[in-house]
Amino acid sequence: MSLSVEALPLFRSFQNTIFSCLNSTTAPLSQTRQAHAHIVKTGFFNDTHLATKLLSHYANNMCFADASLVLDLVPDPRLFSFSTLIYAFSKLHQFQHALSTFSRMLTRGLMPDNRVVPSAVKACAGLSALKPGQQVHGIASVSGFDSDSFVQSSLVHMYVKCHQISDARKVFDRMSEPDVVTWSALVSAYARQGCVDEAKRLFGEMRDSGVEPNLVSWNGMISGFNHSGLYSEAVLIFLDMHLRGFEPDGTSVCSVLPAVGDLKDLVMGIQIHGYVIKQGLGSDKCVSSALIDMYGKCSCISEMSQVFDEMDDMDVGSFNALISGLFRNGHVESSLKLFRQFKDLGMELNVVSWTSMIACCSQNGRDMEALELFREMQIAGVKPNAVTIPCLLPACGNIAALMHGKASHCFSLRRGISTDVYVGSALIDMYAKCGRIQASRLCFDGIPRRNLVCWNAVIAGYAMHGKAKEAMKIFDLMQRNGQKPDAISFTCVLSACSQSGLTEEGLHYFNSMSSKYGIEARVEHYGCVVTLLGRAGKLEQAYDMIRSMPLIPDGCVWGALLSSCRVHNNVSLGEVAAKKLFELEPSNPGNYILLSNIYASKAMWKEVDWVRDMMKNKGLRKNPGCSWIEVKNKVHMLLAGDKSHPQMTQIIEKLDKLSTEMKKSGYFPETNFVLQDVEEQDKEQILCGHSEKLAVVFGLLNTPPGYALQVIKNLRICVDCHVVIKFISSFERREIFVRDTNRFHHFKDGACSCGDYW
Repeated sequence: MSLSVEALPLFRSFQNTIFSCLNSTTAPLSQTRQAHAHIVKTGFFNDTHLATKLLSHYANNMCFADASLVLDLVPDPRLFSFSTLIYAFSKLHQFQHALSTFSRMLTRGLMPDNRVVPSAVKACAGLSALKPGQQVHGIASVSGFDSDSFVQSSLVHMYVKCHQISDARKVFDRMSEPDVVTWSALVSAYARQGCVDEAKRLFGEMRDSGVEPNLVSWNGMISGFNHSGLYSEAVLIFLDMHLRGFEPDGTSVCSVLPAVGDLKDLVMGIQIHGYVIKQGLGSDKCVSSALIDMYGKCSCISEMSQVFDEMDDMDVGSFNALISGLFRNGHVESSLKLFRQFKDLGMELNVVSWTSMIACCSQNGRDMEALELFREMQIAGVKPNAVTIPCLLPACGNIAALMHGKASHCFSLRRGISTDVYVGSALIDMYAKCGRIQASRLCFDGIPRRNLVCWNAVIAGYAMHGKAKEAMKIFDLMQRNGQKPDAISFTCVLSACSQSGLTEEGLHYFNSMSSKYGIEARVEHYGCVVTLLGRAGKLEQAYDMIRSMPLIPDGCVWGALLSSCRVHNNVSLGEVAAKKLFELEPSNPGNYILLSNIYASKAMWKEVDWVRDMMKNKGLRKNPGCSWIEVKNKVHMLLAGDKSHPQMTQIIEKLDKLSTEMKKSGYFPETNFVLQDVEEQDKEQILCGHSEKLAVVFGLLNTPPGYALQVIKNLRICVDCHVVIKFISSFERREIFVRDTNRFHHFKDGACSCGDYW
C-alpha cells in the first residue's frame, strides 16, 4: 500500500528519529525499546542495517534475550548482523552466548570473516573450551583466514588459555610479525609451565626481533615462574627488570611478593616494602594484601599487623591475608577472634574468608568449629566452592561426622565439582576415615583424571582398614596407569603391610624404594618398618634397624618400638626406647604411660610408682580416653569415667544388662589390661568406664535397631573393649565401626575386620 503525499514527510521524519536514536552511543535503554517498538509496528525489520543497530544497542546494554529475539525476527540476517552480536557478546565476556550465536550463523550457511573469527576464538579462550577452539581454528583454515595476524594472535591466546602450549607455539611460529602482546602471552605460558630455559630464550628472541618487552611482558614472566613454583626465578626476573630500567608497578610487586614469602626471604621482602613506600604504591589494596601475606609467610606477625593497621581503606582481600597469616603461625584463637569481630562489624566476608577459617579449624583440631563455621557460611548466603569442600571434609573425617560428610558430597554433586581431583581426594579420605571404604573406592573410581594425591588417598584408606592386599593392588595399578609412586605412596603401602602383619611384603617394598624407584627412605619409612617388625614380635630386629639407619631416629621411630614393646610386654627394650623418648619428647605423657603399662603388665608396681612420680614432678597428666559418635546429625563426645553426661544413668544400666548377657555366654572381663594395683571387682568397674564402650552404648540407646554405629577413639582400643564390642555387634545385630589411633575396626556378627591383630 502506497503512502499518501501528506503522510510521507511524517514517515521520513519518524524514520530519521529512529536512526538518530540508534546511531547514538549514549541513547538510554528506554529509547532503544521505544525504537524497537516503532520498528515492529512499521515493519522495518526488513531493513537489516536498522535491525543490526538495534542488536548492537541491546547487546551493549546486556539485554541478551532481547538481542536474540531481534535476530530471530530479521527475515534474512546478514553476516554483519551476526558479527555485531558476536563481537558484543565477546567484549562483554558473555562467551557462551557468543559461541551459540556463532553456531547459529554457521547453520544459516554464513561463513565467518576475519573480524568474526577472533571474537569466536576469544570466547573459546574465555571458556577454556579447547574442542570448540580447534573447530573454529579449522573453519579459519578452510576460509583462508588462518594467516591473518589478528586471527593468529587470538589463536595463540586461546591455546595458551587451554594449556596447549605446543599448539600455541605452532601458530606463533607461522606469524610474520607477532606483536608484544602475543610474545608476552607465549613467554608467560612457558614460565607457568616451569620451562625456564625456553621462556628466557623466547624473551631474548623477542628483544632481538625488535619488539621491546613492556611491563606486561615482565610481569607475565614473574607471575608465571611464581605460579609454577620457581620462586627464585621469579625474584631474579624481578631484579633483572629493575636493573634494566623498568620501574615495577603494583602488578609486578603483587606477582613477586608471594615468591619472596615462599622463599622466606625477609631481607628481600623488606627491600620491596621500601620500594613500595618510595613509589607510593602503599595505597594499592592488592599490594598491601601481598605485603601482609609475605610477612605472614616469614612469621613476622607484628610487621604483618602493622601493614594491615596502616591501610586507609581495609578490604576483604587484606583481611583474608591477615587471618591466613595468623593461623599459619599458630595464632588460631586470634584468627578466630578477628574473624568474629569483623563479621560483627558488618564486613562483607567472601568465600575466601570463610574457607580460610574452616581450614584454620580443621587443620588445628577444632573440627566441631569447622562444621559450625560451614553452617554459618551457608546461612550468610556465601556459596562454598571447590576449595571450601576439601577444607571441610577433613574435619568430617576426623570426628567421623558421616552425615555432614555426605551432605558435603551431595553439595559437590549439585555444583558439579565432585570429580575435581582435590574434592575427590578429600571425599576418598573422608569416607575412609568414616569407615565407609566401599564409598571411598567409588569416589576414587569416579574421578576421570587422577593425580598422585588421589592414588595415595585410596591406598591410605585401605591401609587404615587393614586391607593390605587391596592397598598393594592399587599400588600396582597406579604404576600400570603411568603414575610413579612418591615417598607418601610408600608410607601408605608400608603402613598397610604393618596393619596386616605382612612382614616379608613390607620389607620388599622398603628395600625397593631406593633400588627400583630411586627414593631415599625418610624417617617415617623407618618408623613404619620398625612397627612392621615390632608388631610381628621381631623386636630385636626392629632395634637393629634403628641402630643401623643412616638418619637420626626421631620420636616416631622410638615411639614405634616402645608401642611394640607394650604389645609384647618387653621390659628391657621398652626401657631403652622410653629413655630415648624422655630425651626427645620430655613433655609427651603418652611415652611415660606406655612404660608404666609395661611395668604394670609385669606387676612391677615400684617401677610404676617411679614413672608416675616422674610425671607428677614434670606436671604431666595422662590424656583421658575420649570417644566421639555421630547421632542424628550431631557429634557427641564421651570421656572415660565421666559421670556428668545427661544419659549416663541409662548408659550404665544398659552396660550392666549387656555384661550379664555376656557372662551367660561365658565372657569374663579382661582385667589383665587394667594396669592398676586394685581389687578384681574394682578393675571390672574401671573397664566399664572406657569411653568407646560408653559411646557404643550411647549409640544403642539413641538409634533404631539395626542402625550402624560409628565411633572414634583418641587412644588405642583395649583388648577388653574389643571383646565387648564384638559381642555387642552379634547380640544387638549391629555393624559397629571403631577407629582408634592405629586403624579401623569393623565389627559385625561377633567378629572384627582386624582378625584380632592390632
